[in-house]
Amino acid sequence: MKIGFDNNKYLSMQSEHIRERISQFGDKLYLEFGGKLFDDYHASRVLPGFAPDSKLQMLLQLSDQAEIIISINAADIEKNKVRHDLGIPYDQDVLRLIQAFREKGLYVSSVVITRYTEQAAISLFQQKLENMDIRVYHHYSIEGYPNNIAHIISEEGYGKNDYVETTRPLVVVTAPGPGSGKMATCLSQLYHEHKRGIKAGYAKFETFPIWNLPLKHPVNLAYEAATADLNDVNMIDPFHLDAYGITTVNYNRDVEIYPVLAAMFEGIYGSCPYASPTDMGVNMAGNCIIDDEVCQEASKQEIIRRYYQSMNRLIKDEATKEEVYKIELLMKQAKITTNDRPVVSVANALAAKTEAPAAALELPDGTIVTGKTGDLLGAASAVLLNAVKVLGGIDDPIHLISPYFIEPIQTLKTDYLGSKNPRLHTDEILIALSMCAVTDPNAKLALEQLSKLAGCQLHATVILSPVDMNTFKKLGIEFTNEAVYENKTI
Repeated sequence: MKIGFDNNKYLSMQSEHIRERISQFGDKLYLEFGGKLFDDYHASRVLPGFAPDSKLQMLLQLSDQAEIIISINAADIEKNKVRHDLGIPYDQDVLRLIQAFREKGLYVSSVVITRYTEQAAISLFQQKLENMDIRVYHHYSIEGYPNNIAHIISEEGYGKNDYVETTRPLVVVTAPGPGSGKMATCLSQLYHEHKRGIKAGYAKFETFPIWNLPLKHPVNLAYEAATADLNDVNMIDPFHLDAYGITTVNYNRDVEIYPVLAAMFEGIYGSCPYASPTDMGVNMAGNCIIDDEVCQEASKQEIIRRYYQSMNRLIKDEATKEEVYKIELLMKQAKITTNDRPVVSVANALAAKTEAPAAALELPDGTIVTGKTGDLLGAASAVLLNAVKVLGGIDDPIHLISPYFIEPIQTLKTDYLGSKNPRLHTDEILIALSMCAVTDPNAKLALEQLSKLAGCQLHATVILSPVDMNTFKKLGIEFTNEAVYENKTI
């Protein structure tokens, strides 16, 4: 795959810039971390060369100075809000984050439950955290937030919140998702630190939008596509333009909240250290793009993938038509259509020809292999087997898995496990292939090709089963599918 981003330069430049920001304030810096701190696959897709754990690796360079606070909204615990990318509730994701940070040697000091209410689910969650030796603090809803500055910056506002005890100069505030109260946690801490005579500052680390790329650059358009459900909009930072005469890009929520933030800083410290929302940021990603054309093309492909994701969510009643319309508009701005994703037209053409579900997969060298629905295999399983055949130089007529192996598995599925679909899913095919690899050199060779599928593009003409989706995710295959169910049942 072509590389468009220098990850090593990014790690070095980003950590150094954060160190500079710490020294700017003296005693302590509260750094709000937006987006995913690790597993940032969106960034790795639109900036080829960006490692999914880059931000984590950057933090590890500052591990002796950093501690982590995780914020979570009490309402998200009570409503059992789920992270769509992982399929787990926010409260479980907090536990996952704590475990992952600890395994990497990072210090997680506490969890802040924002907009705290005394509900049974929240008390149970707090007990779990305390059993893990994690301190838990409560922040409360503040009447008039965020506009009633005088009330917010008072003992009845931020003063009512628990003061979070911290011991290190860099305090990273992160969360399982948006709306968790990261910014409010940081600002509440600034109020309490100021009361205690501690000089503390605030900064924001958002990878996207990238402030020093053009407003309509595909990388920034891809960010809008990724947050279409939140209705985030990229825009020119008017405060930065007014202060410096320089055009930079930010997004609507930061631009809208900046006057309030500036007033809060003035209320706490007497003056605001930042002339614009862009000034608050510390993101250096735009300085590490080494091939803009590669990043532009990767971002256009991401927009198309996001379009298909929204179409699928719409048909499942998980998205609105407005979300789809917004991504369609972004595609027009980027001057792309679904046909700019090569596997789409190939898969759809095969489905039309066979009058059955089909799939197409693009290999690293640009070769596109296909898979059609048959008696033994679905299209997803067929295209997977065909792909490893091509990668291994195995002749097409050769059977990697004998029908004698497949038929007993089908019997198990239908006669004993009650499945109505006798065709083998991708995970079942891989298990069967692994068994055949013990005695068949071709099957062994095919199995060895699986690692080459990471980053390959796939399109199916019907909604994939959860099993097949999970297999493709584990293999690193970036897939899309038409928003059509294979069987039109209620």
